[in-house]
Amino acid sequence: MELVWFKSSHSTNEGGACVEVAETTAAVLVRDSKDKSGPHLAFDPTAWRAFVAFAARAEV
Repeated sequence: MELVWFKSSHSTNEGGACVEVAETTAAVLVRDSKDKSGPHLAFDPTAWRAFVAFAARAEV
């Protein structure tokens, strides 16, 4: 299965500090956009949704 990676529309790319996200049925994967062949983090989809909801509420 080919992963489809995407950046947030809120990504500013200032200093190259961006992450990319790919979703599968089992996990949400996060990687450094500058190191596409490097390691990635894997999150349970439910935990990822909770994190995104929290981050959206915490935006200033």
